Amino acid sequence: MTTEGIAIGEDGQPRCAWHGNLDDYRRYHDEEWGRPVTDDTRLFEKICLEGFQSGLSWLTILRKRENFRTAFCGFDFDKVAAFTDTDIERCVADPGIIRHRGKIVSTVNNARRAQALKAEFGSLARYFWGFEPGTEERPASVTRAWIATNPTSQTSVRLSKDLKKRGWTFVGPTTVYAFMQAMGMVNDHLDGCICRLRVEALRDALQRP
Repeated sequence: MTTEGIAIGEDGQPRCAWHGNLDDYRRYHDEEWGRPVTDDTRLFEKICLEGFQSGLSWLTILRKRENFRTAFCGFDFDKVAAFTDTDIERCVADPGIIRHRGKIVSTVNNARRAQALKAEFGSLARYFWGFEPGTEERPASVTRAWIATNPTSQTSVRLSKDLKKRGWTFVGPTTVYAFMQAMGMVNDHLDGCICRLRVEALRDALQRP
């Protein structure tokens, strides 16, 4: 990793260095991370997987993501909300996912909370994107040093508090900020990364829910 947090890939292009030049992680960086998402299923999936990631690396979760999707019905929150104790035990016994009972139970709980959010706001996207931070909260330059010293934000703290009031679990401010980064609610590709301007163009063109 360079001092600036930018690494030059085999293709000669500069990228955020955190992908470590691993093929699957680099694809995730290039094709998913930071691109704005307004699909309710993907939003629900991501906030749940960020909860599972707590205390672990995201690469661990990424490499198990298809297993998680199978275990949790593609993260269709209406289906997950209907999970019974039998379903929870099935997930606890599933070696393909993180077998943390508390996080599995949290996913079922959060599915039910997601149903309530959709009923109130019309979609999860409308709720979550309503917390998109304004320019006054964003740095003039996104650098490695800024990222390292800002694992949360004012908005992620507010969103975390609101989710907790609504009964969501495993949604602390750091988890929520990682969710915001991944879903494109903020653009934290570093200055100099080939994806930064691409993501910004997508955000500019996005029709907010």
